[in-house]
Amino acid sequence: MSDSNGKGLRTIIIGAGMAGLLAGIRLKQRGDDNFTIYEKGDCVGGTWRENTYPGLTCDVPAHAYTYSFAYNPDWSQFMAPGPEIREYFEAMANRYGVMEHIRFNEEVTSAQWQDDRWRIGTSTGRDDEGNMLVAATGVLHVPNYPDIEGVDTFAGACFHSARWDHSVPLDGERIGVIGTGSTGVQIVSALADRASELTHFQRTAQWIMGRPGVVYTEEDKRRFREDPALIEAVRNNPEGAANRDRFLEAVINPESPAHAELEAILTAQLEERVQDPVLREKLRPNYRAACKRLIFANDYYDAVQKPNVEVETRKIARVEPQGVRLDDGTLVELDVLVLATGFRADQFVRPMKIKGVGGADLDDLWAEVPRAYFAVTVPEFPNMVLLNGPAGPVGNFSLIDVAEAQWDYFDKLMEPVRRGECAGLAPTMQALDAYDERRRKAAAGTIWASGCKSWYIGGDGLPQVWSWPMEYFWEVMSKPDFGDYEKIGETQDA
Repeated sequence: MSDSNGKGLRTIIIGAGMAGLLAGIRLKQRGDDNFTIYEKGDCVGGTWRENTYPGLTCDVPAHAYTYSFAYNPDWSQFMAPGPEIREYFEAMANRYGVMEHIRFNEEVTSAQWQDDRWRIGTSTGRDDEGNMLVAATGVLHVPNYPDIEGVDTFAGACFHSARWDHSVPLDGERIGVIGTGSTGVQIVSALADRASELTHFQRTAQWIMGRPGVVYTEEDKRRFREDPALIEAVRNNPEGAANRDRFLEAVINPESPAHAELEAILTAQLEERVQDPVLREKLRPNYRAACKRLIFANDYYDAVQKPNVEVETRKIARVEPQGVRLDDGTLVELDVLVLATGFRADQFVRPMKIKGVGGADLDDLWAEVPRAYFAVTVPEFPNMVLLNGPAGPVGNFSLIDVAEAQWDYFDKLMEPVRRGECAGLAPTMQALDAYDERRRKAAAGTIWASGCKSWYIGGDGLPQVWSWPMEYFWEVMSKPDFGDYEKIGETQDA
């Protein structure tokens, strides 16, 4: 039984990254201490804990990548380096008293709705239970290893970019980087002046947008501290790093003037900054701008024009003890091989086993592609929210804003449960199917569906990305439509 504020209800949160900490902070702010955060790692930070590679930088302006209620006037630059971001989240966990609720080095392995409650099991053998389950596992947390013959035979140091081995010397070494996403671009930029030879193995060229290289002075920080309106001006600037309004219009409507303008800007940057015509054509994408996630980088074009750096576009045949063998027989000899090959974006809560009402298996529902009603809730899985879940907004903008809106939605959704009207709420399958049909139709018309391969594309061949204007996202997150939900289980007062 709970009081009218639901303080007798217990919340279990999975993950102590940005979204999991947000959930804990919001619960604390409403006077609710009845929650536990389970974190598989040894500290907070999520992807900012997992990734520690050289050159790690966020591609969202730092002042926009903060909680709306906790500005940080002390960012060192316009787009913050990874270590600063992890430190920010650690500071937030301490400031808001969330750290004491976290169980580190304890991975949730299973969750089941049973007897009108969520019951979980962890890697340490612990059993716990609660009324609400917050899946804040993130999108990019399961490394994707390339299927390349012989990777395990390499005689030098070889590791995934999200498992960086800092004991490996880099200065003066022959380094190879496989992968041309944001991570690969940042690593190459950071190591170009350190390696004796640096080879960037490129399967697919990328569209690259220059980013503001503003470094904040102590005077800037003082002004931010004294006048939060200056921070708000950065956060709310529609121009952003790539003109946010233009970008959103461009990806949703590929035939719009906005997309033509975006592609013209990106093309001009390539033409103007890369002098060698052969290299320029290597770096010119053969797909439309923004079909893949746009990469922000100031120094990549400069890095790959250095005499010790090679962009290798020939196909990799296999990896051998001495290096990478190309399909024409050439051997690129290496001392260090970095696999900047991204993450399995379709995993979300996997490999956890989650079962809902009557033993419904989430893996069965997600057999083709992960699905969630407006990216946050799932039929037959009551009181479970997926922060930054399937087909949510994951473009070049702040996922913190997205997670805050999703949490506010879930918090409002749980009001009937807190009042004791029912044990749980879940969307109906009809509501999910109707939403998904609209989503799939919208996704098919976006730039992401224009023919390139990317981690946005799901098992059904369609983009798993929010495919409407962001105004619509804010609108639907502002208030749950209880008509699309069904009450499950006995009332808390029964």
